[in-house]
Amino acid sequence: MLNKIKSTESEAGNEISKASDLDALDNLRIKYLGRRGLIAELFKQVATTPDEDRPKVGFEVNSLKGKIEKLLNEKQSELLEKSFLSEEVVDLTLPGFKPPIGTKHPIIKTIDKICEIFLGLGFKIVEGPEVETEFYNFEALNIPLDHPSRDMFDTFYIKGEYLLRSHTSPVQIRFMENEKPPFKIVVPGKVYRPDAVDASHSFMFHQIEGLVVGDDVTFADLKGTLKIFIKEYFGEKVKMRFRPHYFPFTEPSAEVDISCIICGGLGCSVCGRKGWLEILGCGMVHPNVFRTVKYNSEKVTGYAFGMGVERIAMLKYGISDIRLFFENDMRFLGQFK
Repeated sequence: MLNKIKSTESEAGNEISKASDLDALDNLRIKYLGRRGLIAELFKQVATTPDEDRPKVGFEVNSLKGKIEKLLNEKQSELLEKSFLSEEVVDLTLPGFKPPIGTKHPIIKTIDKICEIFLGLGFKIVEGPEVETEFYNFEALNIPLDHPSRDMFDTFYIKGEYLLRSHTSPVQIRFMENEKPPFKIVVPGKVYRPDAVDASHSFMFHQIEGLVVGDDVTFADLKGTLKIFIKEYFGEKVKMRFRPHYFPFTEPSAEVDISCIICGGLGCSVCGRKGWLEILGCGMVHPNVFRTVKYNSEKVTGYAFGMGVERIAMLKYGISDIRLFFENDMRFLGQFK
């Protein structure tokens, strides 16, 4: 019986190795492993084997079955691979597949351009944490406890005194705590406010703050700096005007408008038929802010300004819906290559 098992193993190995296609291999699978195959016949003969030899013979038949199954599977994989390679046709004359080339997001492009202009004016780029404390986000900036911006409906509070910053101005405080004037900095970054998302609002957006502190810094310096920025970014033909406004951290304060770049100041739906578009807020740094960082407000003065990057980008590229910036639609983003 053992000799028959060995001869069957040798015969199966020889035949399987010579199988030239999958049909021939299937026939061999039936011959050896089918219900009436050779392995089934060997199992029947195990029952007639003497009792003392039956365990060993049964083990050898089981082992033979496993070896044949392994040989058949290995040969099948080999034949399938050969079949695939023989059927695959490569046309070397076809052009290659060109992967799509990415580009900077329009918001990043806007931030880079704005920072580039201010770098040319001698400013330094500074960044800070997006998770802030009430002290840096409000108190140090002369924002009183009863100010509406400190309400839960206007600020993302995390736990205790911690919150997601609602503007980039806290970075100015952190910088002044560790640096002495004179200096000129711009602060780009993300800010968060719990606004309902619509065509002109988002709960996350970007701002760029500017701060200049030194001896004899005046409102005229502020106007001159912003005029250079606006002319450089929007073009020489754009007009600019200042309107009195109120901010807790600056005094006096103003909002800056530019003539509508869509209609040229004649009046259209974008500018509300007024011919002007508000783009940023600014003013002279409030003495209380200087006192917080232990600056002598009688010896140094400074100005600050802040702008929404999305608003600048929407005006620059003629985009009417802020949501387009965050939907990752390649049809939209592909226009900014």
